[in-house]
Amino acid sequence: MAVPDPGDLLGQLPQPDVLAWVHHGAGLAGWGEAVRVTLPAGEDRFTAGEKWLRSVFDTADVDDRVRVRGSGPIAFGSFTFDASSDGSVLIVPRTVLGRDGHGRAWLTACSRGDDPPWAPLWGEDVDPGAALGALDWREGSLPGPAWEKAVAEAVTAIRAGGLRKVVLARDLFATAAEPIDARAVLGRLADRYPDCFTFACDGLVGATPELLVRRAGRQVSALVLGGTTPRGADPAQDEALGSELLASAKNAEEHAYAVASIRDALRPLCDVLDVEARPALLKLPNLQHLGTHVRGTLTDSGTPKSALALAAAVHPPAAVCGTPTGAALELIRELEQMDRERYAGPVGWVDAEGNGEWGIALRCAQLSGRTARLFAGCGIVAGSDPAAELAETLVKFQPMRGALEAEN
Repeated sequence: MAVPDPGDLLGQLPQPDVLAWVHHGAGLAGWGEAVRVTLPAGEDRFTAGEKWLRSVFDTADVDDRVRVRGSGPIAFGSFTFDASSDGSVLIVPRTVLGRDGHGRAWLTACSRGDDPPWAPLWGEDVDPGAALGALDWREGSLPGPAWEKAVAEAVTAIRAGGLRKVVLARDLFATAAEPIDARAVLGRLADRYPDCFTFACDGLVGATPELLVRRAGRQVSALVLGGTTPRGADPAQDEALGSELLASAKNAEEHAYAVASIRDALRPLCDVLDVEARPALLKLPNLQHLGTHVRGTLTDSGTPKSALALAAAVHPPAAVCGTPTGAALELIRELEQMDRERYAGPVGWVDAEGNGEWGIALRCAQLSGRTARLFAGCGIVAGSDPAAELAETLVKFQPMRGALEAEN
């Protein structure tokens, strides 16, 4: 049903266990669980999730009086990066609050059987500035020097031939004195990084700059990132760093592989596909990226693939895996010495009409009680320098570190 514009979506959440997808204040925020499924490891995890979701949506008794993209029953989801990992999940919330950013808002309430819909309005106030107190930080699977060694080994493998790019990630752990409230973390991320997609699903929270795929009717789009440099201390330095990034052969190579993987996956599914001829700078508060928009029209032969099916088609993209995919994935398993779980996997939402948005789970952390596991990664090519790549991970950790520490 239509409701008055609530303003801040994330400020309305009544409980810490939240679901969210917010961009520039618009999007969806949910709480409670009507139904959920946790999918086992396997290449068919997307197909199994789609089949389960179809059975849920097709048997639901729906009264959708708003009828916009994201109204009616929707599912939030987050999938593992590696098919060999368990833990992919789809959740249909009991309550969803939606907002389009143009004054229109809606509430969807779901119930099972004779259970009454649970739709409290609105949430308790959450102080986004509330600190978690002192955090205890510890290294993840590979300390910095060991991870630099892994990068050097990846560069050697690339130069030996057969592999052109591989993305290596590392993790970092934080422990707080009290359970971490995802609402406060999300509020800070959305406030500081409005150009990113702030997300939450089953404890995985973050603000990703990368839109893996969006479907609106037969229109499909993506924002592909690859190639990174810091922001400057002043406008002149910022412009110089951006110009250097645009002119960098190493970053251009990394970006081109990322674009090609999305283009090649979407092209067979589209009648028309437009890929920008050259990347532009995407400037975030802490980083600059090379970015390329991809837009297309899905084929009109038969029912178009759902947003979830499209996410499955493009995963894993070269932006978070490498190229060729098989060789890159094999090297990731060998060198990272950790399970990425849902980091770098698709995260987002899909509605009963198949519309939706899925991002890549980046700049994120897995929250569990008092513990947060943070992730950061870099694209490695033949010209990569291990020390520079390690420094880049420290910058990429900062959004989540700042959100946990309540830093400005």
